[in-house]
Amino acid sequence: MPKLGMQPIRREQLIRATFETIEQVGLADATIAQIAAHAGLSTGIVSHYFGDKDGLLNAAMRHILRQLREAVAECRNHAAPDPRSQLRAIIDGNFHDTQVSSTAMRVWLTFWSASMHHAELRRLQRANDRRLHSNLTCQFRRELPPAQARQAARGLAAMIDGLWLRGSLAGGDFDVPQARRLAYDYLNHQLPESTP
Repeated sequence: MPKLGMQPIRREQLIRATFETIEQVGLADATIAQIAAHAGLSTGIVSHYFGDKDGLLNAAMRHILRQLREAVAECRNHAAPDPRSQLRAIIDGNFHDTQVSSTAMRVWLTFWSASMHHAELRRLQRANDRRLHSNLTCQFRRELPPAQARQAARGLAAMIDGLWLRGSLAGGDFDVPQARRLAYDYLNHQLPESTP
């Protein structure tokens, strides 16, 4: 019988081991046995907490989505309340350290690819896309008419995803300052600074 209070620790161990295994061998070749071995646990523990590999992958994707939400919330909490500062904070959260480490980038790419074939991962990815677009639109609407705000939000979301994707596929260290600068340039084009 598992010790009381061990469930969150074991779940965290297994999710971390899932990320490490995906980084090493990819999603298709990752097995429950490899993930369990990486965590130093038995395959029975994986089944106990997650049911099967799909359950574990869903939990892992939820975990990385939660990290993204927390990174964006943290950046927004430290930003001024005006729309430009809030939009910059959303950009910063998407390029937060938790999202651009080599492991996080590999895992994100794996989940994006897998979401085309797994309904639950696709649902999670769509919810994430809608959240980003909604947050961006809300801030742009404070300065722009509704249709223009939606268009600006669509463009900035594509810019964030595109910069992240290009950076992850380039190999080597991701140039976060350059990605932020390019996204800020787009933002400045959509919301030009007022001139005195």
